[in-house]
Amino acid sequence: MIKITILLLVLIFLISYIQSYFPPERTREILGRYHGIKANIIGALLGTVTPFCSCSSIPIFIGFTRAGLLSGVTFSFLISSPLVDLASLLLLVSFFGYPIAIAYVAVDLILAVVGGYLD
Repeated sequence: MIKITILLLVLIFLISYIQSYFPPERTREILGRYHGIKANIIGALLGTVTPFCSCSSIPIFIGFTRAGLLSGVTFSFLISSPLVDLASLLLLVSFFGYPIAIAYVAVDLILAVVGGYLD
């Protein structure tokens, strides 16, 4: 319990710092350039490269919605963020090899883009 509490406190601090460094207006400016399926792809890729679990993806998701981003882009981010991270990718590569790991990432990105696009 102590380990999880410390982890959550560190994550909350890091997310708060990131949110203060990237205010909603700047996020909207960066991600607002894209529209349609391209915006969903950018949102899904952004969720893939963020090393966060779902407990820290929710505050980022809320920040995206407060920034006025399209809900499809934010949902693409929210779907891909907990599915694809470095730890799961390394585990997949070590257990099943590169082809399965690449297929897993591809399927997750497709699901995130389609899920955000259908919103």
